[in-house]
Amino acid sequence: MPTTLTFSEPLNTSVQVGDTVYYVPTSSLGGYNINSSSVIEIGVITNITGSVITVANQVNNPPNGVFILFSKDNKVNLSSVLGYYAEIKFKNNSTTTSELFSVGIDMFESSK
Repeated sequence: MPTTLTFSEPLNTSVQVGDTVYYVPTSSLGGYNINSSSVIEIGVITNITGSVITVANQVNNPPNGVFILFSKDNKVNLSSVLGYYAEIKFKNNSTTTSELFSVGIDMFESSK
């Protein structure tokens, strides 16, 4: 059964459908909020409307006053170049002399 989570503050800009939502119960100690137990999964986000998140496949229902967090599916949200090659073109439109000190790239062997 789907669950809706309503927030009074704006959501993180990177939260999206397909992310997994978790919660952590907190307690106060010496004026600080601390985690009182481990991270507990709520489910996968299926819809986002404003500050309301709909979660399908609900595993646990979060109580009031907990810290809500989310994680990305690392199979989908990779931050490296995909494919067999990449082509890059640097262009300087300045009329003054310029120097390029460094160019770096992230790569890994994905197949042999």
